[in-house]
Amino acid sequence: MTAIAEEPAVGELLREWRESRSLSQQALSDLSTVSTRHLSRVETGRAKPTPQMIVHLSEHLEIPLRERNRILLAGGYAPQYADSALDDASLLSVMSGLRDLLDAHLPYPALLLDDYWEVVDANSAVDALMAGCSAALLEPPINVIRLCVHPDGLAPRIRNLPVWAAHLGQQLRHRAAQTRDPRHSALAREVAELVEADTTPAVGGPVVVLELESDSGPLRFFSTAARLTTATDAALEGLHLETFLPADEHTRAAYGT
Repeated sequence: MTAIAEEPAVGELLREWRESRSLSQQALSDLSTVSTRHLSRVETGRAKPTPQMIVHLSEHLEIPLRERNRILLAGGYAPQYADSALDDASLLSVMSGLRDLLDAHLPYPALLLDDYWEVVDANSAVDALMAGCSAALLEPPINVIRLCVHPDGLAPRIRNLPVWAAHLGQQLRHRAAQTRDPRHSALAREVAELVEADTTPAVGGPVVVLELESDSGPLRFFSTAARLTTATDAALEGLHLETFLPADEHTRAAYGT
């Protein structure tokens, strides 16, 4: 019979998150105004935190909502954060607003991505960017990071692939550190295996750009990303808008602007 691993205790989970943030008990105490004595008792299991205390510490540790629910369950409490499907009626107004932003960004490309950079929706300008990509990579869910670095994806058309891959890898490593989610770490390793990233600082402009071959000549974009800062539903927490804007006059002219 295979032994079932026990879930870590609530105090152990809070300690792991504190240590992952490189915070001492004193530093967390200073941030949260919870005494180091009480923090120590919670982490060692000598004191049981209330659900309010768990949420309070989680906020100061910037723990993702799904993980907060897990910690609450470990403490014997019900989860406090919904985790809805993105097509749930309760999220209709939020999702409609985000899709309106996609269309408002036309004629330039914009995508709505989940926490793993998988496409939730995109505006019509994105279709032209994906021309020539393998049909297998365009099967939902489409992962845009994999699409960028895969030899059957956009990689052959990206003129500065090592620089762009380094930018993507940095984003992934940062997100992996924030979430401690093995899927983020695995995707970062995949990027590293598919392309040798440029580890030298990008030079030649104020921002890192995506340089992409197209029928109308090289296109150069810089990107912006926007996340919801008020999400209380775990499904919305990782969503982000990725928008692309022309980085030179040739690209602007190619879009008739």
